[in-house]
Amino acid sequence: MSTDYKGNDEGDVRRLVIPDAQGGQRLDQALAALLPEFSRNRIQNWIRARRIAVDDAWGTTKMKVMGGESVRVEVEPDPDATPDAPEAIPLDVVFEDAMLMVVDKPVGLVVHPGSGNRHGTLLNALLHHAPQVAELPRAGIVHRLDKDTSGLLVVAKTVRAHTDLVRQLQARTVKREYLALVYGEIDRAGTVDAPLARDPFNRTKRTVHSMGKEAITHYEPVERFPGVTLLRCRLETGRTHQIRVHMQHIGHPLVGEQVYSACRRPHLKLAFPRQALHAERLGLVHPVTGEPMQWECPLPADFDALLASLRSGTERYA
Repeated sequence: MSTDYKGNDEGDVRRLVIPDAQGGQRLDQALAALLPEFSRNRIQNWIRARRIAVDDAWGTTKMKVMGGESVRVEVEPDPDATPDAPEAIPLDVVFEDAMLMVVDKPVGLVVHPGSGNRHGTLLNALLHHAPQVAELPRAGIVHRLDKDTSGLLVVAKTVRAHTDLVRQLQARTVKREYLALVYGEIDRAGTVDAPLARDPFNRTKRTVHSMGKEAITHYEPVERFPGVTLLRCRLETGRTHQIRVHMQHIGHPLVGEQVYSACRRPHLKLAFPRQALHAERLGLVHPVTGEPMQWECPLPADFDALLASLRSGTERYA
């Protein structure tokens, strides 16, 4: 067996060759024997997350190795190995009681620590603001927003609240509405029903794929401008990058989108440094009182200024 340890932005990359003695074993079994410092469960999770390639093709949890295969393993840091640290990061708390809190997340704040973002996240801020959430999965965070998406997030503060909020999300009864500025003039409401999966060529991206997970976005125009439309998008499901991918899929990518396509008419491209997406409304049932609750937060200054420039005809083009 040969092993190469090589650091990169996503953690260590380990390269090895399956010995003939391991021939006939499942991939996860063989790797568990060759990399005993990692549990078999972690290795299986890496296979599912497309962190393990066998002879330049993605491995699967059911595949068997014959011996002699070249394997590349992207080692993801164990989130439990180093406890996340509380950090005194200011939070815009819209609502809080003993069971939950609702936060207006600003643009630029990462929700959960990951490779390259171990500090300065919403989770670090929550651990400082409400230390008891350290006992909950992901410090009570039950859904996410992208780094450059602003708006409302609910966080559980107790096990009871966490269990109930997760169930509400699974039952699709949590109301999540976003404002999105997209390219193209849209004059009627619609629905995008297109399953999403990891992009086979870039694991950080998502793509529409028939074998992906169900993803449904409802949208309706709020305000139209030359070449762009302000939409209200309602999530029926909550997949990673769902609105961004769905809007690109129907030919209306978000203004400022850097990952999922660009404007089809470059001369109309607006000078905006991030995706124009804001989680404006959040509604749910309180996990203890059973009371329906709803919150709404205003647009951040940059998004509001962009709309003001469109309304006044002084919009900025790249």
